[in-house]
Amino acid sequence: MANETSPLLASIREDLKVAMKARDAVKLRTLRSVISAVQEAETAGTAAVALDDDGVLKVIAAQAKRRVEAAEAFEAGGRVEAANGERDELVVLESYLPAGLSEAELIAIVEATLAAEGFTTKADMGQAMKRVNAEVAGRADGRTVADLVKSRLV
Repeated sequence: MANETSPLLASIREDLKVAMKARDAVKLRTLRSVISAVQEAETAGTAAVALDDDGVLKVIAAQAKRRVEAAEAFEAGGRVEAANGERDELVVLESYLPAGLSEAELIAIVEATLAAEGFTTKADMGQAMKRVNAEVAGRADGRTVADLVKSRLV
């Protein structure tokens, strides 16, 4: 399904053409997998939908997470070359993702959100995570965010 509504996906398709001409195997393989994953996400469910840039970014973030997990698994299995291949693909994916937050920026967001919303107890964890994740908007690892929020609730 062609998606002309997402400028990000159009940019990825252009980058794919450049990678083909440059014979950049890593970038080519990575961008093809992203386009395939976006198409799969668009056609999943009961009705086909065109993803906007936020939807495409979520797909790319999920792809990046898979690369990290695969690299760790390959490394644990002693397959260093395969782990390095996954890390090379991760570099390509990260070039499309927004810059991550520093630890200090993340702590500031967590503390400001908890204070503004009045979250203080562990019972507030679900609502606190929902609010903090809305502020962080995929610029930090979910596990790290959860650990920070949990550490600040009593």
